[in-house]
Amino acid sequence: MGAKTGLLVYADGDAPSLLRQVGRADPARTSAMMRRLYPGWEIEESEGSNLWDGVYPPQGTAYAAGWPGVEVVCDQEVMVDFPSQLPGRLIEASAGRRLVLHAMHSVVDWLAFAVWEDGRLVRSLSLSPDSGIIENIGEPLPFERPYWAGDRPADVIPWPGEEEEPYALPFHPLELGEDALRALCGFVQEGRHDPDDVDAAGIRLHGFRLRDPNGPDPAQREAELRRAMEAMGPPRFFTMGPDGSLVERGGP
Repeated sequence: MGAKTGLLVYADGDAPSLLRQVGRADPARTSAMMRRLYPGWEIEESEGSNLWDGVYPPQGTAYAAGWPGVEVVCDQEVMVDFPSQLPGRLIEASAGRRLVLHAMHSVVDWLAFAVWEDGRLVRSLSLSPDSGIIENIGEPLPFERPYWAGDRPADVIPWPGEEEEPYALPFHPLELGEDALRALCGFVQEGRHDPDDVDAAGIRLHGFRLRDPNGPDPAQREAELRRAMEAMGPPRFFTMGPDGSLVERGGP
């Protein structure tokens, strides 16, 4: 599994049903939505993407689209460990509507999703094998129940040479994440596509470069990253030994 998402969907009802009906998003409507959701931010239009490729944009970039009844925003900034602590301005924008948050990161097997109804949080779950259950608010939704009942145990294959140890959670977060994405948004990133899935690749999103005037300066962030990389030692290279263990070698 290699899926990553940072996705918000605002909907006047069932998001998958609404997304199946959308056409081309109006640029002016989408730009107005972004300025409403990111008040005071520096916003510059950039190259767009689509709902399948764009759910995990580069840092500082967002992909978005707005239609009557449903709006989509993809932004790494919404990938918060505690969904209940999503910035208030983003929750307030869901007044009278449903808001869905879906975030996952395959490198650390982390999943978070949440649902608000008219600004009220009704379900939030965030978990990973390293951190355990980070947040668990509200009753499990129907697509979750087989996982909590033990019907979808994690099937993790250990690296060669490693002893098999029980997975740290009763199920794999990314497997639940795909079911959550389909149930809440109508499509999946990995796995078999159903005939009635939303055609996420066919939904075009407009691109925006974002900068929070109260956040870290991009040049400062880049300088800090450069200093961190310079402080690292020289790269080390490994190969797999005959017994399955990792053996360091001299270079590329």
